[in-house]
Amino acid sequence: MKKRWEELLYRLRSMRVQLFLVLLMVGLIPVILFSNIMIHIYDSKLISQRTDELQSYGAVLSNLILSSGYLSGRISTEVDQEAESIANIYQGRVLIIDQNLCVMKDTYGLEEGKTMITTEVIRCFIDHQNKYVNDLGEYIQLTMPVLDTESGNTIGVVILTFSTQSFHTVSRVMERRTLLLIFSLAICLILIAASYSLYVTKPFHQVTESIDEITDGDMDVKLEVRSYSELRLISESFNQMIDVIQQQDEARQNFASNVSHELKTPLASMKVLSDSLLSQEGMPEELYREFLVDITNEIERMTNIINDLLMMVKLDKNSAQMQISNISINDLIEQLLKRLRPIAAERNIELVYESYRPIMADVDEVKLSIALNNLIENAIKYNYDDGWVRVTLNADHKFFYIKIEDSGVGIPEDVQDKIFERFFRVDTARSRDTGGTGLGLSLTRNTILLHRGSIKLFSKEKEGSTFTVRIPLNYVTNS
Repeated sequence: MKKRWEELLYRLRSMRVQLFLVLLMVGLIPVILFSNIMIHIYDSKLISQRTDELQSYGAVLSNLILSSGYLSGRISTEVDQEAESIANIYQGRVLIIDQNLCVMKDTYGLEEGKTMITTEVIRCFIDHQNKYVNDLGEYIQLTMPVLDTESGNTIGVVILTFSTQSFHTVSRVMERRTLLLIFSLAICLILIAASYSLYVTKPFHQVTESIDEITDGDMDVKLEVRSYSELRLISESFNQMIDVIQQQDEARQNFASNVSHELKTPLASMKVLSDSLLSQEGMPEELYREFLVDITNEIERMTNIINDLLMMVKLDKNSAQMQISNISINDLIEQLLKRLRPIAAERNIELVYESYRPIMADVDEVKLSIALNNLIENAIKYNYDDGWVRVTLNADHKFFYIKIEDSGVGIPEDVQDKIFERFFRVDTARSRDTGGTGLGLSLTRNTILLHRGSIKLFSKEKEGSTFTVRIPLNYVTNS
């Protein structure tokens, strides 16, 4: 039982079912309400018209009663005939009552000579001018005073009733026809609502099928929905998501391929060197030492690659691992330059540092040190002998800016968009000569992005490069 109930609730949550029910209710409820209101108004209008007609006949009858002296006991066939005529026309009853509350005329012949005491009759003798209409179910009763033209006092009362059965009969006929119309309309609405709900929800099924295909491993799925503008936006966003997934998948494959290649190369070199040592006996000590130095260099290169990969994995994780503290950016850069000056001095490269003001900022000191160290070290490595590297630090009320310029070899314009990709090298042979792994700039960019910052490059081949880093003074975590 519980399972059936859950299944029913699941179906009721379906967009198609809810859209079907909404369309059905929106179509039927106004029609039903409008029909009932119109029938009620029609009944009220008919009764109101009949009451007005009967009031006119009552006025005529009152005038006859006055002119004939009927209330004084005179016999008037004209009054009797008029009363009978009114009763027959409207399938009702007419009573004439004198000022002693005695019934002088009853077209039914039941109350003549009897005393008639009702609220409406008494009020007519008191108010003189009012008329009273009562709904008695199958009949409507109109009570009217007969006024003396000279004194203006009530000298008698006329009670007129008329049957409403004919009205109710017409109403029932109209109700039956209305129900038939509503039933026919309901069938049409059901067909329209079912078709429209199916049409509206069909693109969502296409999205579901496409997601299922992606789940099965088919990444070449493209969604084409050309119905509503909102669904077109969903289709475009879906296709963009697929493109991003494909790019990420391709990037992962390239990353795995590059890692395999980068680790395989030094291993192959070490194997060749060790095989050479093992295959030759009685080699001079200098040759052994040279081979071992080469093996050590390859091991260091592998170590650098592995360290950079470990750092890359750490940076790819969320920013919750950021160790933020408020530090002096001036001191941080001065420490970096102090460590790098000996490397620059070996090639007579001048390191210039310009700071416009003391700057305190919320940063991860270790990660930012590695990122800036990569930029400054690259400016030294890919520079000409006797060149220069200029580091500039400045800030405004919201960000601090670090600009690193060099007089080096520069970066060709056609590859500047790729330099932040993992394992990308402008010149593979030159990068390996300088000990590069192709991960430094990627690590740098990820670190700056984790600080909610940005990095830009301007470079011209053989004329040097300029990297501009912008980082907020206050670190704000993502909510």
